[in-house]
Amino acid sequence: MGSQDAHLDGAVPIPGASGSGAQDPQRTIQAVVDNVCWQMSLDRKTTALKQLQGHMWRAAFAAGRMKAEFFADVVPAVRKWREAGMKVYIYSSGSVEAQKLLFGHSTDGDILGVVTCFALRSTSRHVCERGLVPAEASAAEAAGVHVAVVVRPGNAGLTDDEKTYYSLITSFSDLSLPSSA
Repeated sequence: MGSQDAHLDGAVPIPGASGSGAQDPQRTIQAVVDNVCWQMSLDRKTTALKQLQGHMWRAAFAAGRMKAEFFADVVPAVRKWREAGMKVYIYSSGSVEAQKLLFGHSTDGDILGVVTCFALRSTSRHVCERGLVPAEASAAEAAGVHVAVVVRPGNAGLTDDEKTYYSLITSFSDLSLPSSA
């Protein structure tokens, strides 16, 4: 942990990182684990943390220790849209590599083929954002994207205003989409 983070509430110092000399290796390992968990709990986006997460994901997916799990309605709906000639774009705050790992190692098998592109570059009026949180939905709408907020177990609750403002769905099969995009 850098000295600029030492003042942050809950920060976990790494023994030896401050030049205090050799420490017990197990204590250092546990401090690193605790520090990484602390950074993740704050949803920090540091380059070092993202690189570490990328290495861990690649190794876990390649070894078959981890598989992405999608809600039961997602893959059939996306396959149906693709069969209808629609393009499916994934836009995420996660890296393109992370998205490809998820879609390439899912409980439904390798479903990379159902995705047209992993970085939204389309300006089509038929783009539809399935936002998970109101802030994402609001940003997509401001960019001229049609928005439907997916209400799922585990998602943050919506205010009464958000519930009346946004189109809410509980399943991808609830979407009415144009025949081509």
